[in-house]
Amino acid sequence: MTEKRSSVARFSAFLGGAALAALLLGPLAIQGGVVSGFVGFRVFGIGALLGVLALVMGVIALFATRRGPRRAARGQAWTGTLIGLGVVVAIAVLAGPSRDYPIINDITTDVGDPPKFEVAESDPSNRGRDLAYPAEFAAVQRKGYPDLRPIAVTDPPEVAFQRALTTASALGWTVTASDASRGRIEATETTEVFRFVDDIVVRIRPTPTGSLIDVRSKSRDGRGDMGANAQRIRTFSASLTESDLSAVSTGR
Repeated sequence: MTEKRSSVARFSAFLGGAALAALLLGPLAIQGGVVSGFVGFRVFGIGALLGVLALVMGVIALFATRRGPRRAARGQAWTGTLIGLGVVVAIAVLAGPSRDYPIINDITTDVGDPPKFEVAESDPSNRGRDLAYPAEFAAVQRKGYPDLRPIAVTDPPEVAFQRALTTASALGWTVTASDASRGRIEATETTEVFRFVDDIVVRIRPTPTGSLIDVRSKSRDGRGDMGANAQRIRTFSASLTESDLSAVSTGR
């Protein structure tokens, strides 16, 4: 029985070590180009699950090794418990904000007439994916991101297009297509850690007082995006506004 209970302590420590290894291996393998972002993220997720198991087994082991000859394995029990607790706390901190965001991954400034992807449709990575904006997302987005609206500027379309293109490049987007005559820009942006690729389209249309700029940002993977696409659109809008103020202040 003593050996059995000591095995529980060793197993908890093993699970803790495996959890740390998976949590590190997933992102490192992605950065090294060994696996795709989706595969690496799944490895990371396995690490999180192993962390939970390490915590559970560690607590059991602490109880089992609290006195007598079984205390010899108490250090291993503490190892599994503390590593598991650390993993659980870290995941909770990282995932906590996601509760505040709607579980959608396609965001646009115009839910009634969202810009359509064209170049992204032909990307091999999007083969088999429906890139149409889901109609059911509209109400969810209005509630979750009520601040997202078309961007109105006083520039004529050709000037607004150039500003939008310059802003996209300044933000580090990879521009995949640009057509000034149609007022269209398509681009992608890759997340830093898991290297997820998101598709972006910008549409510029004339108005009586200038131009109206719409942006749409869509994740290729996952059901939710933890607010990343909405934040991307906000950043683009803010950068575009700042460039406009800069131009005014310098008299250009």
